[in-house]
Amino acid sequence: MATQTENDQKNTRVLLASRPNGEPTVENFTVETVDVPALQSGEIAVRTVWLSLDPYMRGRMNAGKSYVAPIEVGAVMGGEVAGVVVATKSDAFVVGDEVTAYSGWQRVAVMPAAHAQKVEPLGVPLSTRLGVVGMPARTAYFGLLRLGRPVAGETVVVSAASGAVGSVVGQIAKLKGCHVVGVAGGAEKCNYVTEELGFDACIDYRAGDLATNLAAACPKGIDVYFENVGGEVTRAVAGLLNVGARAPICGMVALYNSPDMSKEETPFHVFGALKNPPEHRFFVVSEWRDENPQANAELASWVRDGKLKYRESIAHGLENAPAAFLGMLKGKNFGKQLVKVSG
Repeated sequence: MATQTENDQKNTRVLLASRPNGEPTVENFTVETVDVPALQSGEIAVRTVWLSLDPYMRGRMNAGKSYVAPIEVGAVMGGEVAGVVVATKSDAFVVGDEVTAYSGWQRVAVMPAAHAQKVEPLGVPLSTRLGVVGMPARTAYFGLLRLGRPVAGETVVVSAASGAVGSVVGQIAKLKGCHVVGVAGGAEKCNYVTEELGFDACIDYRAGDLATNLAAACPKGIDVYFENVGGEVTRAVAGLLNVGARAPICGMVALYNSPDMSKEETPFHVFGALKNPPEHRFFVVSEWRDENPQANAELASWVRDGKLKYRESIAHGLENAPAAFLGMLKGKNFGKQLVKVSG
């Protein structure tokens, strides 16, 4: 059972110090320590145990319009956490409850009780509620099953295949009886994707001849392409798409550092130029939020049964979150990128 300690009276937090021009640097962030405010009626204080770092956060550092509002300069970096209630003035929670919340890059957050979600007991570690039984996995689950709609025997290709989303996409596709090909950066990641996750093949985009190697791994063409990257991977996939293909667009991490996305060739341009374009659209996981409990339960059952494997990259200490985030954007993480903020 968690109890509030003297350390919970102080809050260390990471702020957006300035907007990046192109690739972000550690100078775009600043760390400060402030007093935790007194709780008002209906509020709780949550000590962050785990902080999730995700590619979408890069887009929020820019001022331009996006599907999520930009983070204001001087504000706490946004993101999801898994933590524990250390103080409460709400009947909905007791001290010691494990919760998830979008309280951002900070050690102790005070929030209305309605902003936190109690973690239901599913027999999996708390860290997984930010990864393989959390938002990234639900993104894979709903994006693939609702938009990709894979059928047994079809060929499914997923980019960023060793990452938190891509690794789950491929494993679910295998559970559905598909021929699954991943694309990842480096021999180590590709070996993990095939040997541990069970993909049928993995193409190392850093090795060259991406289009040729992808074609060899997909002799029957591509029926479903789960888009996480954009750029050269999308162009290589486009020439192999079968008539009637589906291409859920989750992200375009290769383009996130562009100072002007309007000048970039996005997957929408690539697919739209094809004679027989695939069924494709951008999606966000919140479209299916009402189905989250069922998705979490099924994902957790697969984890417990050993059907859904995962790996976590863990940085220790909130002060190391900026460096871990920048490394993740460059593909240095292996699996879900987390920060262990407290014990």
